[in-house]
Amino acid sequence: MAAMINLRTVALITSVALLLAGAVYLIAIRKEMEPISAAHEAAAQCLAAQGAGERDVLVEGGSFQMGGDQYYPEEGPPTQTIVGSFRIDRSEVTNAEFAAFVEATGYVTKAERGLSEDDVPGLADEYKQPGSMVFTPPEVMRGASPLSWWQFVVGANWRHPFGPSSSVEGKENNPVVHVTYEDAAAYAEWLGRRLPTEAEWEYAARGGKHGEEPSDAEGEQRTPDANHWQGMFPVLDAGSDGHKGIAPVGCYAPNALGLYDMIGNVWELTQSVYFPTHDEVQIAQMPAEGFDPAQQGVPVHVIKGGSFLCADNYCRRYRPEARQPQDALLASSHIGFRTAADVE
Repeated sequence: MAAMINLRTVALITSVALLLAGAVYLIAIRKEMEPISAAHEAAAQCLAAQGAGERDVLVEGGSFQMGGDQYYPEEGPPTQTIVGSFRIDRSEVTNAEFAAFVEATGYVTKAERGLSEDDVPGLADEYKQPGSMVFTPPEVMRGASPLSWWQFVVGANWRHPFGPSSSVEGKENNPVVHVTYEDAAAYAEWLGRRLPTEAEWEYAARGGKHGEEPSDAEGEQRTPDANHWQGMFPVLDAGSDGHKGIAPVGCYAPNALGLYDMIGNVWELTQSVYFPTHDEVQIAQMPAEGFDPAQQGVPVHVIKGGSFLCADNYCRRYRPEARQPQDALLASSHIGFRTAADVE
């Protein structure tokens, strides 16, 4: 029994650590970094400054090549995929939008409630307290285990992203984080919407074409086109995009469909369960609730898009085809979501 408890405990931590193994900040992230120039500070509510418009975009259905075979094995094999027409949010759901949902419904997130014995039989007591996973840079890089970079912080949740002493005050237009699949689905249902499938998300991220991934400036005087780590990771984050942490939504140019932050900023939950391949024959032999070889027996969903921790020289997952598994019960400080809807 003790061994089983330890396995599940390690699996909970590993699920997040594997997302960005190597994501070591040399600057303390607990102070959620502010924009580093007056220009960016003036545009702290980036999307709002662009003027009001429809909350979502109509994406006409079509056929596209989903996945790829140039980076990580779980992204392949490339598969010709057909999606129907749908609508998808222009940007990630913000703290302000999620707060409106909570105010109207009294909803309490999984991180605020804590895990129970029913959720995870045999889970260690420390993980049953209300809290969430927070990226915590090691004080000493050499010899530091990736598991130590993610800490379960009691009291961390969407209102307090780094623990009880932190707040989202003044960050109303930042994407909400510390939400699980259940939390995101509840918000979407409140709006009469749903989460996008992985295929829909990737099709939209490509903007009707094979997406162009952001790259570091490498000496060029230009502004990065997504919120990710610029410079030699993990030695230097140049911050040339104006942020060394989560950015407000809509601070970067939209893609061809008018969608913001489809790559970088925060990972985004989808309704699709995760399998480590797009091969339908292999998938048919795996558990219906999803399968991640690193945390077998844990229900997992696909997250897409990469985050502000991804760099050109390390975790190159700020691409439309990039994908990772996420424990359905686990929230963290760099995962958010956007909603979608069917076209009637």
